[in-house]
Amino acid sequence: MTKGITRERIVTAALELLNDTGMDGLTVRALASRLDVRASALYWHVRNKQELLDEMATEVMRRVTGALAAVPPGACWRDDLSSYARVLRSEYLLHRDGARTFSGTRITDPDVVRMKEPLFERWTAAGWKPADADDAVDVVTAFVVGFVIEEQERRQSAETDPTRYSTTLRDAWLGGGASLVKEAGHLRDDGDQRFERHLGKVLDGIAARPDA
Repeated sequence: MTKGITRERIVTAALELLNDTGMDGLTVRALASRLDVRASALYWHVRNKQELLDEMATEVMRRVTGALAAVPPGACWRDDLSSYARVLRSEYLLHRDGARTFSGTRITDPDVVRMKEPLFERWTAAGWKPADADDAVDVVTAFVVGFVIEEQERRQSAETDPTRYSTTLRDAWLGGGASLVKEAGHLRDDGDQRFERHLGKVLDGIAARPDA
């Protein structure tokens, strides 16, 4: 085992490499070069790229858990899920390709998974079933992942081509008619306002479950 190379150091360097190169440049070989070691040295700690991504996602979720611990408990499940969604999005946005990189990963730290226990205790005390509580967290997580993937892809594409999402060019491309589609396009807002509006619709859907 190469002296000085720890799993924590590998994950820190991997997150830095991700920010520099994006998902496509995140390889074990590139990470080894960044750490100035042979790629074989990393396999003492992570067996392959998927395991590396699992460890990176786990570190991100540790940070999410820490941030949520500083947030006072909500008055109800809706407050709890809103706080979780906002913190998760903020953490993903700190990293280039953040949501895309961490989608489909497996958490390797049981303490991170246990983070849900206090939430589930409060919600089940209010009449929720454990399965419904778990579904609610999964639905909100999936929403945040999808929203941030689109958010980051649009932002990065616009940096390359500032006209890519021009509503004026889109109107010309649509041609005559489609006035409502055009109007909606001009009202489109990106960022926090859109996130909060979409999150509200997701939470409304959870609230409408049959046993709510």
